[in-house]
Amino acid sequence: MAKRRKPEHSEKLSQLIVKGMQEKKATNIVLMDLRQVKNAVADYFIVCSGNSDKQLDAIADSIDEEVYKGLTENPWHTEGKNNKEWILIDYSTVVAHIFRKDRRSYYSLEKLWGDAEITEIED
Repeated sequence: MAKRRKPEHSEKLSQLIVKGMQEKKATNIVLMDLRQVKNAVADYFIVCSGNSDKQLDAIADSIDEEVYKGLTENPWHTEGKNNKEWILIDYSTVVAHIFRKDRRSYYSLEKLWGDAEITEIED
């Protein structure tokens, strides 16, 4: 089990992940604050969409770069880089979800975690 970090760390990490998404023109970025949700697996989920396999890879790489530059931290776990429908980058307290635009509604994370405080980030 990953160790818990101070809330300020999760907030800074969230900002860097959003910046990485914005750098590669991710769309429909949503920050889900899960800190008040019972049994939540992280402090934040950040969800975005991309239009192509190439853009999904670029967004994932940009997130890795921004987080490493800002906090010298690598993801705890990454998955989905091969199937290009949904890439998950897990930093333990903050998890980034990068969906191909046409698959995002199928998984519907915003509805699944409906108790979260949701903030839509301007494109």
